[in-house]
Amino acid sequence: MKYVVLIIDGAAGWGLEEHNGRTCLELAHTPNLDAMAKEGVLGLVRTVPEGMEPSSACACMSVLGYDPRIYYRGRSAIEARSLGIPISQDEVVFRCNLVTVQEGRMRSYSSGHISTEEARLLVSALNDKLGGEEVRFYPGVRYRHICKIKGHPETLLADCTPPHDIPDQPVDDYLPSGPGGEFLNDLMMRSRAVLENHEVNRQRQAKGELPANMIWLFWGAGQVPEMPPFKQVYGLEAALTSGVDLLRGLAKMAGMAVLDIPGVTDGLDNDYAGQARGALRALATYDLVAIHVEAPDEAAHTGAVEDKVKAIEMVDSEMVAQVCRWDGGALRVLVLPDHPTPIKIRTHSEEPVPFLLWGTGFTSNGAVRFTEAEARKTGIFLGEGYNIMAKLLQR
Repeated sequence: MKYVVLIIDGAAGWGLEEHNGRTCLELAHTPNLDAMAKEGVLGLVRTVPEGMEPSSACACMSVLGYDPRIYYRGRSAIEARSLGIPISQDEVVFRCNLVTVQEGRMRSYSSGHISTEEARLLVSALNDKLGGEEVRFYPGVRYRHICKIKGHPETLLADCTPPHDIPDQPVDDYLPSGPGGEFLNDLMMRSRAVLENHEVNRQRQAKGELPANMIWLFWGAGQVPEMPPFKQVYGLEAALTSGVDLLRGLAKMAGMAVLDIPGVTDGLDNDYAGQARGALRALATYDLVAIHVEAPDEAAHTGAVEDKVKAIEMVDSEMVAQVCRWDGGALRVLVLPDHPTPIKIRTHSEEPVPFLLWGTGFTSNGAVRFTEAEARKTGIFLGEGYNIMAKLLQR
């Protein structure tokens, strides 16, 4: 038996008034997912434990079969793990976004989705001007980076707001506050002098693109606990493909291989077909392959309905179609968003998400589409999200 887990990040959401109350999953043309829904088991699963933040870190940890209440200690430390950044007892790490602040407002949490190449030059400049024994910056993918701080454990107590939660809002209302907030604020403010007149930003502005003119620190974390290897817990050799450091970090924590597939990105420009093709080829080596697609979530964070729908449709036509046609033997598939990302609020919410179990051993429970409403109709609800992996692997 082989297994595929397809995580369509942020694909679930709320009904849109301007579209007669339909969600993006309902608006999308998804014949392959719908065909699978008619043949498999559809239901709802709570991937984010009650009282925990509805982040991809918590949610994807659940999807991979680990209880976030035991293993989750902060998203930025997981991303640091992906980048190979060591964290000692007297060090903490923060997610460090390159953002655009204009007229005192959060214009873009991603600096207009700055390229990884441009971002690396800016991060290098930050290290040259602000780095040292206390502070070090590490480049990641596009706008997502890591800042490591030494000797200031109080910063973990600061109240920080993710920039994607405050689109077009006055940033002064959401700067880090409480213990440690002053240190973080000072670092963020000093970053402006480094970034605003950098050659990268001058070139971006000349092309009509948004400048990356400030850093934004949030999701602080210290050392993370080790998770037992996936092979030890579930008895299978597993691998994962993703365009973001967070998921690659989770994979490394779980002892899963990270697949290096060309063309895999975090946006609409992702090579969906290539990612699916590479993942399915990996089934010759691994028992289970997880495929994480970030594009729907990124579109939702910008409030772009058409882009989110397009991303879902690309997953269906370029990825799900390949999975359905795979002829390598017995196969079971789990498809689900990790969390909802409603267009209305442009950030994550904590509601349960639809899940689909399809393939050998699964039979229809009467659903006709892969949507939130259809999943609710089935009456199947899994309250402990980390148990979804056991449902997929049931023998």
